[in-house]
Amino acid sequence: MNYYVVQVKTGGEEKFMKSARIELGRIDEQESAQLIWPRRKLKIRRKGKTKDELAAIFPGYVFVEAETIGGEVYWSIRRSIGFYRFLKDNRNIQPLAGQDRELLVHFLHLGEVVEKSRVYFDENNRIRVSHGALKGLEGLIVKVDKRKRRAKVRLSLYDDSFLIDFGFELMESMEANEKGKE
Repeated sequence: MNYYVVQVKTGGEEKFMKSARIELGRIDEQESAQLIWPRRKLKIRRKGKTKDELAAIFPGYVFVEAETIGGEVYWSIRRSIGFYRFLKDNRNIQPLAGQDRELLVHFLHLGEVVEKSRVYFDENNRIRVSHGALKGLEGLIVKVDKRKRRAKVRLSLYDDSFLIDFGFELMESMEANEKGKE
């Protein structure tokens, strides 16, 4: 199966998803396509209150899982509210390949909503990920905020890079766990 990228209005991904699902529901099942909108859970603090919120992993982008983008699928998605364009462009729609595809598949294996990662810090104060969305992305981490329990990660899509915050749960260091067992 191929993954295609649709650029939509940033912050309007949910509205686009509702509209596109209605439009795609009107076409033949043979030419079906599934919409994917990967999100992450973050703790947000506003006015002294903390709550969990969902935020897009790729703001302004929604993915279409399909063999090809045929005429009916193309026009159904294009008519949807908030649609800007297909990537690379509307005349040259190409599926994700290489590192872009690997990155998307990495997040999709964790589900459409990614939970917080579990991390610890080694003796040199470097972040180590035991499991979660950040596992395998350690080299892309740009900044760590221990107080907010967030890691800023540099992601890229079609040669466009951007920074995204991922939440993490802090575990005791591995050395402390090993010493406690002795």
